[in-house]
Amino acid sequence: MSFFGKLKERLFRTSSRIGEGVEAIVGDGQAAPPADGAAAEGGAADRAAPAGPAAAPRSGLFRRREEEPRRALDDAMLESLEELLISADLGVETALKVVARMAEGRMGRRMSSAEIRRALADEIARILEPVARPLPLYPLKPQVVLVVGVNGSGKTTTIGKLASQFRATGRKVIIAAGDTFRAAAVEQLQVWGERAGVPVLTAPQGADPASLAYDALGRAQAEGADLLMIDTAGRLQNRDDLMAELAKIVRVLRKRDPAAPHSTLLVLDATTGQNALSQVEIFRRIADVTGLVMTKLDGTARGGVLVALADRFGLPIHAIGVGEQIDDLAPFDPEEFARALTGAPG
Repeated sequence: MSFFGKLKERLFRTSSRIGEGVEAIVGDGQAAPPADGAAAEGGAADRAAPAGPAAAPRSGLFRRREEEPRRALDDAMLESLEELLISADLGVETALKVVARMAEGRMGRRMSSAEIRRALADEIARILEPVARPLPLYPLKPQVVLVVGVNGSGKTTTIGKLASQFRATGRKVIIAAGDTFRAAAVEQLQVWGERAGVPVLTAPQGADPASLAYDALGRAQAEGADLLMIDTAGRLQNRDDLMAELAKIVRVLRKRDPAAPHSTLLVLDATTGQNALSQVEIFRRIADVTGLVMTKLDGTARGGVLVALADRFGLPIHAIGVGEQIDDLAPFDPEEFARALTGAPG
């Protein structure tokens, strides 16, 4: 199955919420008369006209289109669509923007559920297009990628998947298990490292993460590695400690390479919904975040938060995850995501 197929299948909680919501909105108003009185009169005349031999038969496509429930796009419908998108975690501002743009040139038009979902998908894709960018790969060696995020966001698994994918393209990758306070995170990275043939550098539990990062960069330089990926702790309840720890890691890395880290990825858990917005705010203050990865989109009806993130922050979205397998993390495609999110026809 293609990644889009997985995405569409696994985003069913959000897409079904939006799809079923649109169906209900259209169904609530389909019996209302057309907004244009002249059109209504024309419709009555058409119904009264006798069917003669000169009448052209309707093709199957036109007949199906006529049978589809339709509703005129009016203010009440727009308000219902706004509420629906807010419930899917697009947030108030983004939901208003999507619906307002969708309404341009369509007010009064009788639309089917499929047409509405397609229009919503088009407007969502417009917001996502500017931020859909793969993780930049630079010619310098080694490229240092610092990975940040709260504990439980899928950060460790994302590092393992990215390292495995880069290794599969022939790049030499080293991982530094910089969350030295969580033995489980270190063990998880070691499993991924063994699976991908990527070395994972560790330190005793509770050791200084900055020291480990410094040593890992030295090894990556000595061995000519293409990428050094550094895991970090994510204890937001101790923001001051976390800020000091990340600042120290950066300061120590720059003793070996003044430009390090070259990328700082923030990994977000889609199931947290609007809390992801506050996490971005915090980590942008704590670390110089250059791009986002969102995980666990298969486990939530709140996938719309990714649209809100793109709209508010404009940070590059490098990849999204919809499962635990290596190929369940893929580059972010805005059109595929928008269609999967809304359940729009392909």
